[in-house]
Amino acid sequence: MRSLFWRILASFWLAITLVAGLSVLMGHVLNQDTWILSRHPALKHFSQKWTERYEQDGADAAETLLEEHKRRYHVDTQVLNEAGEAVVPGTVPRRALAFEARQTEEDRRLPWRRLTTEYTSPKTGDTYLFIYRIPHPEVDAWHRQSLFWPLGALAIALVVLTLFSLLVTLSITRPLQRLRGAVHDLGQAAYQQHSLARLAARRDEFGVLATDFNRMGARLQSLIGSQRQLLRDVSHELRSPLARLRIALALAERAEPAERERLWPRLTLECDRLEALISEILELARVDAEQVSAEAVPLEPLLAGIARDARLSAPEQAVDVRVSPHLALRGWPTLLERATDNLLRNALRFNPVGAPIELTAVPSDSGVTICVRDHGPGCAEEHLAQLGEPFYRAPGQTAQGHGLGLAIARRAAERHGGSLVLGNHPDGGFVARLELPLDPPSAA
Repeated sequence: MRSLFWRILASFWLAITLVAGLSVLMGHVLNQDTWILSRHPALKHFSQKWTERYEQDGADAAETLLEEHKRRYHVDTQVLNEAGEAVVPGTVPRRALAFEARQTEEDRRLPWRRLTTEYTSPKTGDTYLFIYRIPHPEVDAWHRQSLFWPLGALAIALVVLTLFSLLVTLSITRPLQRLRGAVHDLGQAAYQQHSLARLAARRDEFGVLATDFNRMGARLQSLIGSQRQLLRDVSHELRSPLARLRIALALAERAEPAERERLWPRLTLECDRLEALISEILELARVDAEQVSAEAVPLEPLLAGIARDARLSAPEQAVDVRVSPHLALRGWPTLLERATDNLLRNALRFNPVGAPIELTAVPSDSGVTICVRDHGPGCAEEHLAQLGEPFYRAPGQTAQGHGLGLAIARRAAERHGGSLVLGNHPDGGFVARLELPLDPPSAA
């Protein structure tokens, strides 16, 4: 397996080495004469020094300087003027310059290095041509000494850049290792949100990725937990109607024809109850599986349609609808309709005839509040916290139901980033409030 760590580190180091090496090599090849003239202690600033001595003290002093320079640095120097003539006695005349231009390849292999440079006097404006002859051993020795500093600097630069590349590589691969471990834990259903807490605190792309991964992990764990709990509750709740069906079928098999005809309505009723229970279970599962994009939902026509359907199913009950004008939010209309319809039908089971059920929707500080209030007996305070859990029914409840209506409403509210608040009204009756934001988190 190829490690991303070593691949990134090797790429950084190789690129730095190639760029630095090629820069030094090309600079040495292309500017070799310039490098020697500007760096060699025998040549650096010598043309300026000689010109000043010649113009101030005359030719004899200038010639003496050339002789001292030759004894000290083993460099033979000739100075020509613009006409190609020797400036001081003893230097090579114009014909020597012509001879230098006609050198053969064999002559070029002589044991000395020839360099030329021009210098213009800022005082008189005269231009002088300096011809230097340096023995190759002297040039090689100086090369070894002069390249020591650039190579040392290059080595230091490579060490520093290698450390920098190491830090950069670690800053990339370590978060990836943590994310890989979190993905593995999530796949094993053993994910812990605090495992990426430090990574999520970073203010870079990895921090954003870890934060989103934490949200995804929490969401998946919640779905897995709810599905497991749902399976346990479903298996428990389905046992009762199935047991009654078996008993009724056993009785029908042993009964006389007349008695059997009397048992068929009982069997039909139990089948209807089982079908209704399965429908509610599927509806609860669809709330978690809703994946379409959120859209703008005007609440006035939505709640009006829900109230109209409720009046058709229970014509003896009155439903009073009050919605603030032009009130809307972003969400999933199907989920909102299921949640509100379940709250309203739950109120219809307990509301006495003659007292209207109040269905209201008003803006709030956090978004929108949809409220359903009945005038029934309410619920004991010690049971309010458990209402909304799948298949939970308060003790002593006589109305028909499987305990899934409030659970569906709560799941729909949480899907929108809101909550379901249940309680008793101060003036009597039961109140269910859907507190929803104007824009759900998943739609942002």
